[in-house]
Amino acid sequence: MTDFEIGKFLSYILRHSPQSINITLDENGWADVEELIISVNRLKGDILTVDRLEYIVETNYKKRYSFNEDKTLIRANQGHSINIDLGLTSQIPPDTLFHGSATKFKESIQKLGLIPKNRQYVHLSSAFTTAVNVGQRHGTPIVYKIDCKQMVVDGYEFFLADNNVWLTKSVPYKYLNL
Repeated sequence: MTDFEIGKFLSYILRHSPQSINITLDENGWADVEELIISVNRLKGDILTVDRLEYIVETNYKKRYSFNEDKTLIRANQGHSINIDLGLTSQIPPDTLFHGSATKFKESIQKLGLIPKNRQYVHLSSAFTTAVNVGQRHGTPIVYKIDCKQMVVDGYEFFLADNNVWLTKSVPYKYLNL
């Protein structure tokens, strides 16, 4: 497997299905690095070492993963579909953030706003270009501009993940502009 393929596999394990390789995550999403490597290698063959895992974490362009200080634990920074407390504290976001989607979801977004679907949070970006790239994964991109300033006034909370992705529980349609 390539580093990219291993990274995708790790993302699946650490965000959605640790039980599929018989590992456990603690309440904050941390997995034991040694246990992870042993379980991945048992399932996929001897493809993962500590050095390779460190390289994958350091070079992942989306900065999906973090180690603890002594690199004995690893976790995904956001995007979990399982119940994880990332230990994030509420922060005041920029006045405007962006969310990338595809035009085929426009009608649903007009009805429901932005909802996390099978994840814990809606993911938002401070960069318009990042939102375009996210939207392109699902078809013709559409980028929503979010009035975060008003959302904060109205009591909504925002969190900043370790990889600089902004998170919130939902964004009602009234805060969205194209």
